[in-house]
Amino acid sequence: MNASSRLQPRLSHILISTVTKVSAIAAFLEELAPRRLAAEWDNVGLLVGDARRTVERVMTCLTVTTASVAEAVAEKAQLIVSHHPVLFQPVRRITADDAQGKMLLDLIAARIAVYSPHTAFDSAGSGINQQLAEGLGLSDVAPLVADSVDPKLGAGRFGVPESAATLESIAARVKGFLHVPGVQLVGNSQMPVRSVAIACGSGGELLEAARRAGCDCFVTGEAKLHTCLEADARGIGMILAGHFASERFGVERLAELINTQFHDLTVWSCHSERDPIRSV
Repeated sequence: MNASSRLQPRLSHILISTVTKVSAIAAFLEELAPRRLAAEWDNVGLLVGDARRTVERVMTCLTVTTASVAEAVAEKAQLIVSHHPVLFQPVRRITADDAQGKMLLDLIAARIAVYSPHTAFDSAGSGINQQLAEGLGLSDVAPLVADSVDPKLGAGRFGVPESAATLESIAARVKGFLHVPGVQLVGNSQMPVRSVAIACGSGGELLEAARRAGCDCFVTGEAKLHTCLEADARGIGMILAGHFASERFGVERLAELINTQFHDLTVWSCHSERDPIRSV
């Protein structure tokens, strides 16, 4: 079985009709990435919009921004599936005087719904961390923190490289899979690597879980300085690929999964989305 087959969720029992509503796509996403897998602090699910509205066009993106909202409006999307929630904290007022308020007003005016799977999709069976693990060629992949209901699911992943590896060679695999020109390293680039931990995005909180799992390499998007110092002191090499790069590929794959399930929809990943951090 190839990696693409393993990542294809078995959700055939969800009924598909020629008229698709927001609620049907939300149900698909809930089964793909159950909300119980989300972190306690997270805000996932349908966050904006009418679940009863008919959908013909869906856009996925990493983050709801002025640019991604403008694209969704221009391309007449009825639903945005954004990895990062458009709302994290309770909102006291929605006005055009701040960026978030204006985005919400624009979304509401265009009747565009927003669903965010975030950490539930990070931890899902076909989610971002699983895709990263398989993309790096790891075997015996398992969650760093297993879900209490299903031990095969949970936060982060760890696994074994297919052949003898060093921190430098794992970094090369990360660059190749994510199509990035460079990454940041913590530790000796020639240190041997026998087990690799993975946590997409800002995954520093899983460093201790990686240590308990016996991993000597930890791949994440970004981490605080003190997390990097702790890893170095414990002899764990770190590879920082960038928050954007470590997750953006996942929303491209998510667009493919939605389109596979709902053949009559037009689904695409946001064309205007860019990493706000660049090297000079």
